[in-house]
Amino acid sequence: MFGIGMPELLVIAVVALIVVGPKKLPEIARTLGKGLSEFRKATEDATDTLKETLRSNEIEGEDVDPSAPPASEAPTAETAKKDDP
Repeated sequence: MFGIGMPELLVIAVVALIVVGPKKLPEIARTLGKGLSEFRKATEDATDTLKETLRSNEIEGEDVDPSAPPASEAPTAETAKKDDP
């Protein structure tokens, strides 16, 4: 997990116990766990939405080019004429 081994985890736990104290440590750990759970859920939802969007674009026959700019940033005929001298 994040490249942290068991010795590092024990040092972090001991420092947290000293800094926070034994009474508040379970409450902080519970809050941290809930926060991580909500973060995971949000990232999964965002990933699912992105996959669904890409899948629907492929079904519609659109060629999805990840390096292409979004349609809102793509030059139009009017902007091309304005840029020409």
